[in-house]
Parts: sequence; structure tokens; C-alpha cells
Amino acid sequence: ASEAEFDAMVANNAFIEWANVHNKRYGTSKKGIQERLANGDDVLLEIDYQGALQVRDAFPQAVLIFILPPSWEELRSRLENRGEDAPEVIELRMKNASTEMAQVKEFDFVIINSVFENALDEFCAIVTASRLRFDKQAARCRDIFIQLGIPN
Repeated sequence: ASEAEFDAMVANNAFIEWANVHNKRYGTSKKGIQERLANGDDVLLEIDYQGALQVRDAFPQAVLIFILPPSWEELRSRLENRGEDAPEVIELRMKNASTEMAQVKEFDFVIINSVFENALDEFCAIVTASRLRFDKQAARCRDIFIQLGIPN
């Protein structure tokens, strides 16, 4: 979207969350998320802490997971090895990381991504447990709840 289109979407409350991250603006469509949640679907958003806190304000049942690197050195190495960012962008990301990591206490779960496979297992465990919460089960298994006489 152009800057003007993005501004119009913000003004029309079209986003659940939006933020300016590393000098770029990002947003998540409110309508799309609401439709998926109404069906009991899982919705995974890979967003910065500003957006995550906005999502929690809009959806108090949201489960927030913060993924930390095992060290500052490893974070820098991973950013450099991706080969996606210019050196000045990497420096900006490193500078911003301290502020971002300070928000970890606002999240429900914290995963330290030392070994990807372990971090993935931990992530899957959180998702599985979250799917079993009453509201998610009631939405996803509506027919069973009705058959058993359990009100939603």
C-alpha cells in the first residue's frame, strides 16, 4: 500500500495492529483475523512487540510468545548470515533489539532459540496447549459441544 493508502487504513481502523519497525510500516488486517478466529482457526502473527501488545489489547485471549536469541553475538551472526540487510540496517536492528527484548516480560511465553529444532518443539507445545483452551475448543468443535449439551 502507498503511504496515503496506509494512512487511510489506519484512520479507518482497518488494522488490529500496526507499527513503524526499522523505518518501515507494517499492519495486520482486522477483518481477516476476526473471520479466522470466528472459525476457531489458529492465527499466527510474526510481528514486533509493539504489534503484539496491540493485538493483546484487541484480543485478550491472544497468546504472546517472545523468541529470544541465545546471545548478542548469535543475533548479529544470524542477521549477517541472512544476507538480506545492508550493514547499516543490521546496526539499526542491533540497536533496536535492546528495547525490543526489554518487553519480554509482557509476553506469556519465552523461547530461547539456541537450537532451532528445540525451539520449534517448544513452540509446538505452546500452540497445542493453547488449542485446548475452552474458547478455542468450543469454536473448533462446536457440534460436539452442542451434542453434549455444553453451552458456549
